[in-house]
Amino acid sequence: MKISNETKVGVLTITGLTILILGFNFLKGKDLFKKSKKIYAVFNDLGSLSKSNEVKINGYVIGSVYALNVKDKDMSGIVATISLTQDVNIPKDSKAMISTPLVGASYIVIQKGTGKDYLQPGDTLTTFVDVGILDDVKAQLTPTLTKVRVTLDSLNTVFGSVNGLLNSTAKNNLQETLDNLNKASNSLNSLLDKETGQLPKILTNAEAFTRSLNKDTANLSATIYNARKTSEKLAALELQPAIDSLKSMIASMKTAAEKMTNEKGTLGALMHDKTLYNKLKDAILSAEILLDDLRAHPKRYVGFSIFGRKDKTGPLNAPLQKDTTQK
Repeated sequence: MKISNETKVGVLTITGLTILILGFNFLKGKDLFKKSKKIYAVFNDLGSLSKSNEVKINGYVIGSVYALNVKDKDMSGIVATISLTQDVNIPKDSKAMISTPLVGASYIVIQKGTGKDYLQPGDTLTTFVDVGILDDVKAQLTPTLTKVRVTLDSLNTVFGSVNGLLNSTAKNNLQETLDNLNKASNSLNSLLDKETGQLPKILTNAEAFTRSLNKDTANLSATIYNARKTSEKLAALELQPAIDSLKSMIASMKTAAEKMTNEKGTLGALMHDKTLYNKLKDAILSAEILLDDLRAHPKRYVGFSIFGRKDKTGPLNAPLQKDTTQK
């Protein structure tokens, strides 16, 4: 039986398409000739995960992502269908997460639990979010980048303000300031000039004064020695006996003053008692009258008369009138 060319072309086309489909599915991780179990995991964010990405336990590939479907219209989650190519026991308390390496494609990592009950085809894994290296670096860099942006904005504001301040007048003032600084620098150079500057002359005079002071060091030492000897002599004087005598004299004077001011003492009575003063005055007056009477009538007081007959006049009651004040 002769086969036509059209039949040959059709058979080759079907064979080629079959091989293409099988190869494509094989590259995607699907094994059409081997029946595989399928389990599910629901993620809120897939990141860079896509179909045919690997599924690993302890770093070993046990399957691949077979399909990704939306859980509902509200996008409350994304269901990842996992096709298991290896016959392994996965405890029900295992957890799945999406790992995003620094280099390479994302993949699903299943962390094995410790339970003795295992997942069956159609079961759903518990998931959690893994903070990858890129996310960690991004989380750390974001505050720094924010601060850098704020700093740059502040610098722009400052530079704008500086440009606003540097108008023509400000530029002229700045130029004048620089000119004044230049003049001050020239003046300082002239002041420090070795031949005509004032500062070298001052230093020369100070050096000469220092040499002269070094020469007079001996005289200064002798003067200080004499002053020290004089101080030692003054310290050696017996001043304490003189101070004790002065204290004793002051105490005696205080005692005398107290006696004079004390009304019970003799001097105090004379100073404060008026009666004693009056009696003393009367006694002095009587004595004066007696003396005057004795001078005026001597015969009255003598038993025999050598001057003639006895005086019969009465006694004096008051002192005689004196022509001159007795000294």
